[in-house]
Amino acid sequence: MMLRFKGCRKIFCEEMASSIGNEKSVNPVLRISQLDALELNKALEQLVWSQFTSCFHGFKPGVLAHFEPEVKAFLCLILWKFTIYSKNATVGQAILNIQYKNNLAQTEKYQPLSKHQKLWYLIFTVGGRWLEERCYDLFSNRQQQSFGRIKSCISFGSGLIKLCGLLNFLIFLQKGTFATLTERILGIRSVFCKPQSVRQVGFEYMNRELLWHGFAEFLIYLLPLVNVQKLKLKISSWCLPITGLSNSENTLAAHCRECSLCGEWPTMPHTIGCPHVFCYYCIKSNFLFDMYFTCPKCGSEVHSLQPLKYKIEMAELHI
Repeated sequence: MMLRFKGCRKIFCEEMASSIGNEKSVNPVLRISQLDALELNKALEQLVWSQFTSCFHGFKPGVLAHFEPEVKAFLCLILWKFTIYSKNATVGQAILNIQYKNNLAQTEKYQPLSKHQKLWYLIFTVGGRWLEERCYDLFSNRQQQSFGRIKSCISFGSGLIKLCGLLNFLIFLQKGTFATLTERILGIRSVFCKPQSVRQVGFEYMNRELLWHGFAEFLIYLLPLVNVQKLKLKISSWCLPITGLSNSENTLAAHCRECSLCGEWPTMPHTIGCPHVFCYYCIKSNFLFDMYFTCPKCGSEVHSLQPLKYKIEMAELHI
């Protein structure tokens, strides 16, 4: 019994040790995450450069033109000091919970970058970009044969490096490691800072979004079919019911002082067969828009559009 207990305890300890070792091991990073980190790094460099140049808007134009490669290299040096040198990760990688690992170490556990790898990373990224920009200015106005040869050699080397970068990118798309040529040369690899847990997807939010979008599309389809003008007039006739009106001439004379649609003095007053009066243009435009137009006051349909003939005392006009 004791031997069985000791055997179970030994197996349990071995499983715990293996699980701890697995927790310390690194996890590979998705290709899309590595590409997103590179794009975030480029966006950060552009943002820093735009903020820096905005400080010189009040100066003479072209102040930074002669020293632009050096200024950019200096700003990239500061970024390198507080990112790669201090935290083994760029800003884009830190946002995505990624960091660099020394892939030259013969172990699956995480190993930070060595100082030599960090310095060579600075030389390849910042120094190479500065050399490319500055060499164009140095040899553009030189006419000597020696300078022409140097310029052609530099152009050939730059093109060769870009070709190698393209081949490296194709290999990266296939294998998913070493997104840039610098990472492959230095043997540095992108890994997650912490183990990634299994993502729990909740479908309640998605269900609400699908229902809402479906309802919104249904409303967009339904609204053009609804006669808003007629509905408005119907509701107004319900809210303001008019009772006790007759079709006599006295009732028409009492209600002919304002249009039932615009509320102004009726211009070319017309009637539709009910006791209310309308401007000709008001009733004509509404009837052309809706052939089932009804009076907003009493809800009567348009039987016939006839001009109203009545006599109004001059005293009423002055009132």
